[in-house]
Amino acid sequence: MYTRKARLAAAFVATVAAGTLLAGCAGGNPGDTGSDGVTTIQFWHRTFTPAENEWYAGIVKKFNAAQDKVKVVDTEVPADAWDQKMKAAQAAGKAPDIYTHSGSIQDAVNAGQLHELNGIVSDDALGQIIDAAKPVSAIGDTYYAYPLLLEPQTVLFWNKDMVSAAGLDAEKGPATWDELLAACAAIQPTLDKGQYCISPASDAVTFAWSTVGQQFNFSGHTALTDDWTAPNINDAGYADLMANYKKLWDNGYMPKQALAAYVEGKDFGEKKVAFKVSGSWMMSEIGSDYPDLLAKTGIGAFPDATGSTGRTATTLGNFKWVVDAKSKNADAAGAFLEWAIAGDPQNVVPFFVDTQFTKVPVRTSVQDAVAASDEAADAPWSGVIVNDIAPTAIPEPTYPWDVSLAVGTAMESVMKGAATPEAAVKTAEDAIAKVIQQQDLPSKAPKN
Repeated sequence: MYTRKARLAAAFVATVAAGTLLAGCAGGNPGDTGSDGVTTIQFWHRTFTPAENEWYAGIVKKFNAAQDKVKVVDTEVPADAWDQKMKAAQAAGKAPDIYTHSGSIQDAVNAGQLHELNGIVSDDALGQIIDAAKPVSAIGDTYYAYPLLLEPQTVLFWNKDMVSAAGLDAEKGPATWDELLAACAAIQPTLDKGQYCISPASDAVTFAWSTVGQQFNFSGHTALTDDWTAPNINDAGYADLMANYKKLWDNGYMPKQALAAYVEGKDFGEKKVAFKVSGSWMMSEIGSDYPDLLAKTGIGAFPDATGSTGRTATTLGNFKWVVDAKSKNADAAGAFLEWAIAGDPQNVVPFFVDTQFTKVPVRTSVQDAVAASDEAADAPWSGVIVNDIAPTAIPEPTYPWDVSLAVGTAMESVMKGAATPEAAVKTAEDAIAKVIQQQDLPSKAPKN
């Protein structure tokens, strides 16, 4: 993938850039700068898939080898321990200099946890972030995060053989909920015991984060008014969305007990479901764990509501790199960030290739480089993700998690018949109103 010329050029640029950017910080913190003038910074990232973990370890080694001003110490933190470990480190004033960050940056910025990237990352690098990624990177004109990737969180996968067995077109997924329900009615009689038509989100927490795009698709808005002064879920769109999930549940089209987590493809890989709803990342799991299914897997946008808003029914998840606000070596952290994910596109091309083209690069130059790779020809789903789904998806909401959870709880209760849509909406409205009042959300509403 890398030519010798590209490696030498990257190393040369990194050395010059690091020398320029770090001249002022090399002696700024005796605790982190050795007698040899090398500044040591700590980098934490979560445990991801094997391919991602390998890339993270590799990019740190390459940076350390490419220059002699900064040494990055890489720490891989298990995903299930991340929140506890990071909160403890922040409380003790020992957060890493640079680390990965998912979700909205608003709360972290409000809490003063993130360092501005303006000034420690070049304007040119910041200017390369595509429009779709700016809402998760900046507040106003100030950047606090640099995304490595965007990921559609709600994508429809289907087993072409199982769909064909029901007499349906295996090359084209259902475009609307009506078509999805009709497909399930046709597929259900062809299934064996223990098989189901579809495995979608099915619990409050997963509904909370995975259906934000669907909420917008059905209603043209999300759970708060634009000024964050009131809940905004008491309308026909939200009621219709909940009713459609209840149809999946009542008709037995989905399992009553989840066969696998939403974020994993085990139930699909084991051919227990004809349709699977998950994030775009699931294609990577299919490629690595169930390679025999790769050519038999269809992929497309999640079905729209009738008369939808014209946007895909998915939210753009993301993983970003951020610099800790209390870092004593912010310049060094910024230099590492820029070299690793905001500089030479070839540094990140292997990441997107090795994760099976399931993630969206946030720079046009990287998108072009990934598309030009030899392996891209064998990944036709990449174009669906990058060109058909991501451009019209919506960013993750910036309002507090408790707002989303109130909606997810309402959706689960209606789906399972524990509450009518009217009662569930009223309970959610009361919960959201409490969050608005307790956290003074109108004062924190986006101004742009």
